[in-house]
Amino acid sequence: MRRVLSIGFCLAAALLTLTGCGAETNIRKGDALYAIGEYFDAAAEYKKGFSRTSNKNRERRGQVAWKMGECYRRINFTAKAIGAYQNAVRYEYPDSMALLRLAQMQHKQGDYKGALKSYERFLDSVPGDPRGVKGVQGCTQAQVWKGKPTLHTVRKEPLFNSRRSDFAPVLYGDEWDQLFLTTTRPQTTGNEVSGITGTKAGDIFVAKKDEKGKWQQPEQIESELNSDYDEGACCFSPDGKTMYLTRCTHDPDYPRFAQIFTSQRADASWGKPSLLEISKDTLSSYAHPAVSPDGQWLYFVSDMPGGVGGTDIWRIALTEGGLGGVENLGEPINTAGDEMFPVFRPNGELYFSSDGHAGMGGLDLFRAEQDSVGHWTVENMRYPMNSPGDDFGITFEGLHNRGFFSTNRGDARGWDHIMSFECPEVLQTVKGWVYEKDGYELPEGLVYMVGNDGTNLKISVRGDGSFEQEIKPRVDYVFLGTCKGYLNHKEELCIDTSSVSREFVLQFPLANINAPVLVRNIFYEFDSAELTPESTPALDSLATLLDENPNITIELASHCDYRGADEYNLRLSQRRAESVVNYLIARGIAQDRLSPVGYGEGRPKIVTRKMAEQNPFLAEGDTLTEPFILSFEDVDRQEVCNALNRRTEFRVLRTTYGLFDEAKKPDDQGEAAPDEAGAASTAPTSAEEQ
Repeated sequence: MRRVLSIGFCLAAALLTLTGCGAETNIRKGDALYAIGEYFDAAAEYKKGFSRTSNKNRERRGQVAWKMGECYRRINFTAKAIGAYQNAVRYEYPDSMALLRLAQMQHKQGDYKGALKSYERFLDSVPGDPRGVKGVQGCTQAQVWKGKPTLHTVRKEPLFNSRRSDFAPVLYGDEWDQLFLTTTRPQTTGNEVSGITGTKAGDIFVAKKDEKGKWQQPEQIESELNSDYDEGACCFSPDGKTMYLTRCTHDPDYPRFAQIFTSQRADASWGKPSLLEISKDTLSSYAHPAVSPDGQWLYFVSDMPGGVGGTDIWRIALTEGGLGGVENLGEPINTAGDEMFPVFRPNGELYFSSDGHAGMGGLDLFRAEQDSVGHWTVENMRYPMNSPGDDFGITFEGLHNRGFFSTNRGDARGWDHIMSFECPEVLQTVKGWVYEKDGYELPEGLVYMVGNDGTNLKISVRGDGSFEQEIKPRVDYVFLGTCKGYLNHKEELCIDTSSVSREFVLQFPLANINAPVLVRNIFYEFDSAELTPESTPALDSLATLLDENPNITIELASHCDYRGADEYNLRLSQRRAESVVNYLIARGIAQDRLSPVGYGEGRPKIVTRKMAEQNPFLAEGDTLTEPFILSFEDVDRQEVCNALNRRTEFRVLRTTYGLFDEAKKPDDQGEAAPDEAGAASTAPTSAEEQ
């Protein structure tokens, strides 16, 4: 009998030894996977190691439970993370962080009662810790916010969502008719399943509206933009020509660090991304790019040294010479927790997500505004924009308070999905177009916007030469449209106290300094140089243009059609040009800025592309000479050509008038070359210099 008991005891001891060895093997595998960021696979190994560790080995079980909880937390398996942290606390894991993580996961699950108890236990161990204090505030406020929701309405968007994660939507295009998003759906590039998330690597997809304005299914981008690696969380430069995106590369022997790449648009295609080296630090991550509305700063998320907490929001200057220095936004934006997914609204408001500010649980959406001296104020967007889950990655339809965001609320697997939102609003905006006078849009144009409330903005126009900007009641604005090689154009706008939404429309026709510019609607009495009263608006507009561009001199030219004697036409056109000049002098324009010239019929009009579009029987480059006009049998077509020849034009002679007078230098020295003049030489370097 004793022999049997002895044998049984030896067998049990051997089994325990083997079990313990197997547990340690799993734990070591889990540690190796955790070290390189493969949390999904690491969690599976820790789970095996935990189950194989003896209940009597409380210390070891507590350690493994903590590691397992950290893995589940990072891959959004919230319910499993709660169980793991509860085991860590149960087995007396010595670090008080186990209590904090348990509280945060309960908070994220919407168990505010349980979370408050866990936060209080944590604060008993670490009195005054801001993470615990903010957690208690968040649990208390969340219950109030749910009872008093904001005016936002939110709605799931099944069209954009798959059975995996879809997140970080970004609206794009002049009409906001494209939606870029990050997805891990099965159609993504590559075949490997990520050890980090347990899904395929993310790709950037795009959904577009059809000709009726209806959204279509997201599709993979047909370019070299996506790879076998993780791509996502993208943004665009104000001109829409550069995409900034996040990419996480694979390396089985090293941790997974996120980096920011750029892709350039050529026609309708996006090029192969290239690395944007923000820092020489290769042990930190750089992700979630956002470009400021003025295009001067790139905001991003990083865990680099020198931050306030876990991941912080930083920024770096975008200059013509390359990247500037890196700056941390500091408090109150950044906290001891994680700040992620910065996004700018065109009106300058910064939106981001954080689990360090008081919130409803997980990542909450926050709005931040900066005052004139650079101080930030931060506001929680509250319920229903926020929930106990993760809410992040918001995008707006231009200046309107509607758009899309991503959330994992209500998804037991922790996968993210895209929702739409809208909020009633009273919105007053100005929409403008910068274009060549009698020509086409100028996508390289800039608009300086100055208000008597301190507004001072430099606005880049879109590809169609347009811009849209929010304006405020009871403010007087001045807008200056500029473009290199063109004269400036100024518009003024005074806003009343109207409480209804309204859009003001402004036009910025810019005169080319390298080509003659037609002055429309100048009329003379028949067979005379006398100006008719109908010419006054056009002449006053020309005088205003000269006032707005005080450093130019012009040639004022008058032209006739071929009918009549050459000598007579020459004299008549000269007298007509002089009539216009005399009117401008009477309006206060200096005489030495104006040179009247009559060309008679000697310089027939050369057809431009715009003229050809308006008159299909003409082709760009045609010269409206007498033989050319008479080649048309149709008398009406002949008359159209003659009307085009009868014109008053001006062209810029110099762009340096008066610039050298104070230095007592000759007024004709230092004249700018034609391709260097125009708005670039006459526009203010900042709107304050107008």
